[in-house]
Amino acid sequence: MRWLVGWSSAAATPDRRRGSTRSTADSPHPATGSADPHADRDSGGSYNPRDPYDSYGPYGYAQHTAHIPDGSDGVLQPVGAQVLWGGPDPLWAVGDWRPDEIRVVEAQPGHRIAVFGCCGASDDELRLGLVAARGGAFRHLTAWPGSYTAVACVGRRITIAADLAGARPVFHVPWAGGTAYATAALPLADLTEAELDFGHLAALLACPDAPEALGEGTPYRGVRRVPPGHALIVRDGGSREIAGYESSASLVVGAPPADPEAAVAGVRDALVDAVRARLTAPRHAAEHDVGVREVRDVRAERDPGPVPGMGPADRQRARGGPAPGVGADLSGGPASGTLALLAAGLPGTPGTVFGSGAASAGERLLAVTFNDLTLSSAAHPEGTPGSVPTGRYDSAGVAGHLAELERAHAIAENPRLRHVVVTGSEETLPYADLENGPLTDEPGPSLVTAERHRHRLGAGSSDHFLGSGARQVIDAHPARLADLLLDRRRRHLVRPVAALARAEGESGGQLVGRSLLVPVTVYRAARRLARTPYRDGVVEAAAQLRDSSFTAAAFAPYPEGGDSAVDASVAALTWCRPGPAARWLTGEALAEVSLRLEAAAQARPSIERPGERRSRAALARAAADHRVLEQAAEIRNQRLHAPFFDNQVVRAAGELPEALRVRPGARASILRAALAGAGVHELPPGWGAPTHATHHAALRAGVRLAAEQLLELFRAPLLAEAGLVEARVVRQAIQRVARGEQLPVEGIADLVSMELWLSRLLARRGTCWIGSGAPRHRAAAAGVHPDARYERILPPAAG
Repeated sequence: MRWLVGWSSAAATPDRRRGSTRSTADSPHPATGSADPHADRDSGGSYNPRDPYDSYGPYGYAQHTAHIPDGSDGVLQPVGAQVLWGGPDPLWAVGDWRPDEIRVVEAQPGHRIAVFGCCGASDDELRLGLVAARGGAFRHLTAWPGSYTAVACVGRRITIAADLAGARPVFHVPWAGGTAYATAALPLADLTEAELDFGHLAALLACPDAPEALGEGTPYRGVRRVPPGHALIVRDGGSREIAGYESSASLVVGAPPADPEAAVAGVRDALVDAVRARLTAPRHAAEHDVGVREVRDVRAERDPGPVPGMGPADRQRARGGPAPGVGADLSGGPASGTLALLAAGLPGTPGTVFGSGAASAGERLLAVTFNDLTLSSAAHPEGTPGSVPTGRYDSAGVAGHLAELERAHAIAENPRLRHVVVTGSEETLPYADLENGPLTDEPGPSLVTAERHRHRLGAGSSDHFLGSGARQVIDAHPARLADLLLDRRRRHLVRPVAALARAEGESGGQLVGRSLLVPVTVYRAARRLARTPYRDGVVEAAAQLRDSSFTAAAFAPYPEGGDSAVDASVAALTWCRPGPAARWLTGEALAEVSLRLEAAAQARPSIERPGERRSRAALARAAADHRVLEQAAEIRNQRLHAPFFDNQVVRAAGELPEALRVRPGARASILRAALAGAGVHELPPGWGAPTHATHHAALRAGVRLAAEQLLELFRAPLLAEAGLVEARVVRQAIQRVARGEQLPVEGIADLVSMELWLSRLLARRGTCWIGSGAPRHRAAAAGVHPDARYERILPPAAG
């Protein structure tokens, strides 16, 4: 886990002795006696980067001494941190950052910018961005290709921008009369000894896609999140401001429509720049691949070459760690296939670094395909003791999985790709190996599938492309149908409605007759959403959470899982709706979330279109889960790259006309055009076919296999102790899903992930900080006991 953390102090300490972070720029430097804070770099001062307590950092100033709120001064620094700069506004980088992932560029004394991650900008472009940010145009800090976090320091004004998707968030909390900020919430929670925010945890389970319920909060009380598309600006340690840097869409109906061809070309260029930014970055290999001598003077062995019965991937896994160079997922879907073909076709050498193992420079791009061997047995579990058939749902998952494998093999025939198929059986199903796993910054559904992803990524490369986020970035949310009605473009509803009717007619059984009613059903739902004000829609969702019939239907059939695409689309045509786990929460937890919704509706009325707002919320949800996946499935020396979450890709996709995005197969056609612009024209049949059922089938198979373990997990769960669920109800739901009943299996994943995260958080020892000024207690020290509950958020009083 990698993160950056810093703070801005509000006032100077009483004295300016050596080690005080309140020293100002015009005071003599403690090591050199010079007023120039940079004099020690040229005059041989006492700066020692290996000494965490006697270090003044590259910009002068001792960076590890903090003014504690109780009036004392103490040494305080993050565990395992490297200092970027000190002074009253210190900044650290924590974790196994690569050297090229941290860049500090200074325009003039006191004006500098730090960029963390993969950024395609040159040093001169960073200086220009810093100059623009100094004038207030901090949107320039987010306009370069890549995925990164930029921190601009202009005097005592700190600007740190969150990305547009939410994959690189920024958190902040008041501390010591100033403001502390970080790209992870847990270090700030440790710093302030924050307890758990149970209202936020309840909202994550009840309405995970609703920004009205989640707000800017985090699982830790008092730690706030900077919304996507906004920046945190701290001035002189005291003034704190959250400002948006991205202009919102206009409601003007007469605005000229965007050119579809130009918009698709923009997406193509953004994707090419995103992939090129990764390919042009320095290549990295693990120590066991290049034989670098470690600090403890132990030389790692090179790849010994061919071994009887072992291929290159087998030898690499035996040595441990990812393969050197660049690789990509190749699931057979359009997102991963686009990235793999772009990375393999762009000029350069996307293969491994020169001289690593038995490979040489220019080796073909490593493409990894995961083959789940359990899907066929999940569709026909009659031969498995204690199992019953689950019907067409799992059969559709098997068919989709086999079709994906065929497309992956067809794409892998590209001579620039080196195809590796990773097989997995029961040990790679969701819910496997729940006892082991790292503590992530926040909970997320990816915790239950971490071992599955880690098994696949273990055969990947040091820099590995993922197709995550393509659906949320490019595809149209069903609520965008209401946006078309608001723009009086009813004719553009014909294609998506016809596609839904065709899918309903092909589903077989009793659903064939319903296909005739699809146009009327979808049109009525879209018109109702278009005519429902934002405030009324959110209040309606709050009333639904308080309705006793909602929890009474906890074990009613759940058609939204895959039986009908129309049901899923109609259910999504709302301003706000409960999540799949909401039906199993207690009435108290649902009432608390409903109060949050009502308060948000009254305090922050929205003028956005429903489709735009719902699309942004879905993107933020997907980006947050991807961030949890990066931490839960992290492999040392490996970096996961998801270019679809990059700022420039999100911006380019936002320029796509709504009429283009709501068409059936819009994502596949847009990516096909992007590949054609890059010179790739031949694609396998079935390119872009939907494969949602594969993930659901694996989740259901995982519940059946791990039912006993899950029942034991919820024997005395922490969620029940916190008052969010009743253990008996959750155990009953797990038993019914294991028997094959159609219940929301995604809700089970949300509950299990939250329970796992809470148990790992409370079981850890120590904090993220060391030194004499470190907090005495870690975050969530009070656990989930009733005395740790906070005062509930009530809606504002009527004025």
